[in-house]
Amino acid sequence: MNNVLVLVRHGESEWNRLNLFTGWRDPDLTEKGVAEAERAGRLLKALGIKFDVAFTSELGRAQRTLKIILDEVGQPQLETIRDLKLNERDYGELSGLNKDEARAKWGEEKVLVWRRSYDIPPPGGESLKDTAARVLPFYKTQIWPAVRAGKNVIVAAHGNSLRALIMYLEELSAKEILEREVATGAPIVYRLTENGTVAERRNLVI
Repeated sequence: MNNVLVLVRHGESEWNRLNLFTGWRDPDLTEKGVAEAERAGRLLKALGIKFDVAFTSELGRAQRTLKIILDEVGQPQLETIRDLKLNERDYGELSGLNKDEARAKWGEEKVLVWRRSYDIPPPGGESLKDTAARVLPFYKTQIWPAVRAGKNVIVAAHGNSLRALIMYLEELSAKEILEREVATGAPIVYRLTENGTVAERRNLVI
């Protein structure tokens, strides 16, 4: 199996568990998150995919998830490229707050707009549109050329950086991508055509 692109969101983090806006902050995985990453690795191993290169963000929760997966598939020394362009959406002043604290500070309506709009960022942070503006050029110049060359690629990143990629790959509207949930530790396996369109998509459900 060639021309495979696997996207996987990191396993549950400590701040996911506490329902905090995380963004570029760097909490570790929970025990559940470690188990999710291990299961993701086993699911990928069962498909028999051998990876040629891996990409991940500059944040520890994504890097640790990738390491666990690569250990499970028997490729612990795989070439890995880390780049902050794959980091989670920066939540700015929301970072470290839970949703109730954010609503108390700014009001429910504003917080809902920041969370659920495509192009309106929270104070000091990024919108999903802003996130896509750094993720997609990186995909086009670094990730896609590897897949186009026949390589199998895994990307371990974050809910919103992966949403930006999914929106592009699946040609989704802003409304459609905002409704798409990206589960922690659940790989999405794409087989791409020679022009970069999706020939096949498989969700590996944990």
